[in-house]
Amino acid sequence: MIAHALEIIKKELQANLDLYANSNGGFTVELANVAGYVSPNGAQGGDVLITLVNIKEEKTLKNLPNYVRDDVRMKVTYENPPAFLNMVLLISIVKPAYSIALNGLSRVIRFFQYKNVFTQETVLPDSLNFIPADDQLETFKLIFDLHSPSMEEVNHLWGTLGGKQYPFVLYTVRMLDLKFRKAPPLEVEPIREIESRFFHKKQ
Repeated sequence: MIAHALEIIKKELQANLDLYANSNGGFTVELANVAGYVSPNGAQGGDVLITLVNIKEEKTLKNLPNYVRDDVRMKVTYENPPAFLNMVLLISIVKPAYSIALNGLSRVIRFFQYKNVFTQETVLPDSLNFIPADDQLETFKLIFDLHSPSMEEVNHLWGTLGGKQYPFVLYTVRMLDLKFRKAPPLEVEPIREIESRFFHKKQ
């Protein structure tokens, strides 16, 4: 499901960057670990890399009820609440020419400023159907927030990723609604009344 969300982001960003295909040779978006990137002299690959660098739980939505009441059917469905996650995405531009890389970075930032919410209604149809059904998101809402790390955080980040820094931008993507639908949920009758009986215990 995480892969599905990232593929949606990749295809949406690629469709936008393709509008500039005749400018500076265009850009190719890939899901890849930038730590494993090899220079163009060694291997072929994309020049806009999307790397998942962290996942955090959205704690403000953690205490949701584990049941849904259906008053029409008079049923109560019990299931664990979905997991709401915040993903931290690193988008790196690894074009050899630095000025072209900066142009690509500007286009990425401009795109997510223009379109910072992705839902099933707002993404392209081609962005949805490309992975096995079991791994697809049933419903989703991905909200992009620009993340501004400190110089110390940037140093730690790129030190962890291998030390070679490229033009980049960080986004916090919230909230990824993860829900496993393989097994049917438990349905029971709702509680309609509570009966209490009081009596005196014989001595």
